Amino acid sequence: MCGGCVGTEYPERGTTCLEGGSFLLNFVGCAQCGRRDFVLVNNRAEDLQGGEEIVTYDHLCKNCHHLIAHHEYTFSVVDDYQEYTMLCLLCGRAEDSISILPDDPRQMTPLF
Repeated sequence: MCGGCVGTEYPERGTTCLEGGSFLLNFVGCAQCGRRDFVLVNNRAEDLQGGEEIVTYDHLCKNCHHLIAHHEYTFSVVDDYQEYTMLCLLCGRAEDSISILPDDPRQMTPLF
């Protein structure tokens, strides 16, 4: 992975977890060939480990195939919530949790 290709290493992305694609706003250009072009997604793999879905892939420079970053996305269901995480030098780090119930108990206001 290459810190010279990105503006900010592992930027905080809040709840934005990407299962595919690239965060191009953080790509400043390839440190190897010096060009700023599209980023390729390569070596995409999906795996299921203990009820957790894991998607991994590499971000490569379109021109010279230099490895920019390795991307990891996870999805799981814990109790009554869907849990998402993302960790990538280019795309950043993020976590999200969404209730699978019609009304999220965390969003309900107490009556008293």
